[in-house]
Amino acid sequence: MTAAEVARELEISERTARRDLDALGMAGVPVYSVQGRRGGWRLVGGARTDLSGLTASEARALFLVAGPASSVTPVVKAALRKLVHALPEPFRVQAEAAASSLVLDPQRWGSSRIEPRRPRFLDELQDAVIRGVQVRLGYVDREHTETERTVHPLGIVAKGPSWYLVSSTEAGRRTFRIDRVSSVDPTGDPVHRPEGFDLGESWRAIADEVDRKRTPLEARAVCVPHGIGVLRMGFGDRLEVGGSTADGRIEVVIRGSNEGILAGELAGLVEWIEVTGPPGVRDHLASIGNALIERYA
Repeated sequence: MTAAEVARELEISERTARRDLDALGMAGVPVYSVQGRRGGWRLVGGARTDLSGLTASEARALFLVAGPASSVTPVVKAALRKLVHALPEPFRVQAEAAASSLVLDPQRWGSSRIEPRRPRFLDELQDAVIRGVQVRLGYVDREHTETERTVHPLGIVAKGPSWYLVSSTEAGRRTFRIDRVSSVDPTGDPVHRPEGFDLGESWRAIADEVDRKRTPLEARAVCVPHGIGVLRMGFGDRLEVGGSTADGRIEVVIRGSNEGILAGELAGLVEWIEVTGPPGVRDHLASIGNALIERYA
């Protein structure tokens, strides 16, 4: 094919086509140019672009589903790590970027039972993360105010039924719900990725901060040893287990949104725990107990 034919096929300029063909040759892809009237660009007879025969998009897809967030076995991940070395350099960078572009966090926030739905701009944002390009992002916040800003996409997280974009912005690191994104316009400028950035570690810090804002109240209690399992099932990450007391019980801290709601959650656990504070939670528990006695005695 001539450079002009390549340009028409890919809808780019002929100059860009020539530059990219030269870059492919320098990267080890066996293409070469032939001068003259019947000249053009050719692939060496019988050659393939890489040992695997994968296209760039196929390589990205493989590493996306087999990255750190996936549930594939360690053997599969090890095999893919070897496969990446068979890819030409242009494929390899984006394949490795795909492997670290997504985190899956199955724990829901709150008690929502809404089934997951793929957001409109998920593919565009994931492509920006993998290619490492900044985007002009249109966004509608919870007050229904629409804004635009340029962000540096760092990764995507699936949290229960919702999808989030983790980005660097002029105001620092920010998280955006992808179903609230109203437009995505790649700028072509490279993402400035923080040195040593790890999407999994970053998301854990974000999720911990959100959980603490959602459940700012802490109730202190002591629990019999065989009741710890019940508390873990009921409160999950909202439970912190401490040391043992002199009588063999275990100190725990349980987080909640307010005193009344937390007391309601704890009222049915009297067989296992004794709440020691704060006083407001104990008062609510006493009130619940009196109401139960009055109704059922």
